[in-house]
Amino acid sequence: MTTSPLFYQAGPAMPEVSHGHGVFLWDTDGKEYLDGCSGAISCNLGHGREDLRDAMLAQLDRVAFTYRTQFENAPAVALAEALVEMTEGALEKVFFVSSGSEAVESALKLARQYFVARGEARRRHFVSLRPSYHGSTLGALGVTGYQPLEAPFADITAGSLKVPGPDFYRQRDGDRDAHVRRVLEETREKIEAAGGETVIAIVLEPVGGASTGARLVDQAYLEGLRALCDEFGCLLIFDEVLCGIGRTGTWFAYQQWGVTPDLLITAKGLGAGYYPVGALLAREAIVETVMAGGGFQHGHTYAGNPLACATGLAAIEAIRREGLLENVRARGEQLRHGLEALQARHDWIGDVRGLGLLWGVELVMDPVAKTPFPAEANLFARVTALAKEEGLLIYPRRTLNGLCGDHFLVSPPFTINEHEVEQLLERLARALDRLDREVAPLLDDASAPSAHGITG
Repeated sequence: MTTSPLFYQAGPAMPEVSHGHGVFLWDTDGKEYLDGCSGAISCNLGHGREDLRDAMLAQLDRVAFTYRTQFENAPAVALAEALVEMTEGALEKVFFVSSGSEAVESALKLARQYFVARGEARRRHFVSLRPSYHGSTLGALGVTGYQPLEAPFADITAGSLKVPGPDFYRQRDGDRDAHVRRVLEETREKIEAAGGETVIAIVLEPVGGASTGARLVDQAYLEGLRALCDEFGCLLIFDEVLCGIGRTGTWFAYQQWGVTPDLLITAKGLGAGYYPVGALLAREAIVETVMAGGGFQHGHTYAGNPLACATGLAAIEAIRREGLLENVRARGEQLRHGLEALQARHDWIGDVRGLGLLWGVELVMDPVAKTPFPAEANLFARVTALAKEEGLLIYPRRTLNGLCGDHFLVSPPFTINEHEVEQLLERLARALDRLDREVAPLLDDASAPSAHGITG
């Protein structure tokens, strides 16, 4: 326990940050860190940007806060219009919040209230994936599939119907198409067992985040989910808190496959780490039904405040002005090649997966059997510590329902240039070389005869 009055999560003492510029941060001892994970995959435009500071100061000089039931404000309207345009008009209505968890809660409540307004109050179940992460508040936690986060609160949360999502790395169905068919069939069976008329929505991240290490879906899977939702009359909700706002090289990750949801959730990069802002986007027909029934029975104090929305608008304008979606795609390809080269050097790097500037690296004891390392080895934490010693920040988690498996995310700011990607890869290579020496005894133990139940 430290002497600080702050408490968050258990872990080692941390350096104190001093300042940041571009893709770099410095601590108060002068050590430099390349921000290889954009903070919590949120500082999408890097640190110390004068254009965002100027936009925030200009709004502060006018008004920082107004309440949504008392005034309309121009930044909120402009940001909502920009978000609608980014969906190419597919989702026409926007509700602002201050975080990803709030955005998920808002989506769950809007979906439920939509069916209540339609006289379908029997719809009470959400379907979501295991593993998955959708937030830390109780409603969002209910659709999350990550055992360590769920366990302390299981008795007080309304859990969702959990189904598997595609796992193209570990699947044993013969080929991708067969795997997707099986996963969709399991989803159908779960819905039918509960009663299709009781399901509100299917909720998922199109590209996995911290809980899966950038696990991907494909078009056939998303089309299959869309078909299931249409068949059973429920909604399709995409959680793009982490993978949205350009992180995969398109404005929203779902645009990689062309399957549009009914509700879309985003946050994190919307404020680019400069001010908290999130959003729920919805089809107009859903909102009209709810509003005709007396309005959306939900809201947060800071939702849609002028300063938050001016910051979000400035972030989107910067992405457009500087052509950063193109840079995400180009630097993402460079990063992919570099990570795959590191995989070739280390047998215990089992998988490299992702899109744009969202990449997951999974560590395994056996690249053929894809056996995870013992949970007590805590390699996800160890590789992160070694990378930090080398001046690189990455984002770690456990891969398999939060109980075992090790992965880390590499997801630098959109502004990273070619030379900085090279620096990132060099620092990561040094950390992995150091980890190689620590992993060797674990691999030796695993290959020993007794480890396979063979005794002389």
